[in-house]
Amino acid sequence: MAKQNNNGQLGPIVSSSHLADGAMPALSEMEFALIVAQSAFARWTTRCMDAAGLTGLTSLEVLVLHSAHHRERAKTLGDLCTVLNIEDTHLVSYAVKKLVKLGLVESGKRGKEKTVAATEKGREACEKYKNVRETLLVSSIVEMGLNEDEVSRVAGLLRAISGQYDQAARGAASL
Repeated sequence: MAKQNNNGQLGPIVSSSHLADGAMPALSEMEFALIVAQSAFARWTTRCMDAAGLTGLTSLEVLVLHSAHHRERAKTLGDLCTVLNIEDTHLVSYAVKKLVKLGLVESGKRGKEKTVAATEKGREACEKYKNVRETLLVSSIVEMGLNEDEVSRVAGLLRAISGQYDQAARGAASL
């Protein structure tokens, strides 16, 4: 919701104006952008995988598949949760079970730990996803003329800010 300032211009676009009334309204503006981006990204991941020929996966399942394929090395459940910054391991565990059932990942062992790795079918799905992504998303982003260094800087900023949210969440849990 945007409000007009004293000059008659629209203020920051936020989802909760009461949160923008604090010491840093821009943070509320960024939070709204994150809400919109999160939803758009989740929708994109499922639709991209659908277009790649693999329907019925949730966004999390798509992300787990890509993570299991990353660097073509087996990952533990803990690795997947850490990389995806997911606290509830059962969510990732459920996604892995579904991906195993579909033949996209396979279980293995590293010492006493269970591991997950992409199968050939899973690697092929990731490659098809990559091709759809290059055609539909990357090409249009390149056409926008965004500076790649600036995109990397924003990504670094988002990772740094996510650390602040994690720290604040730990503080809130201790109250």
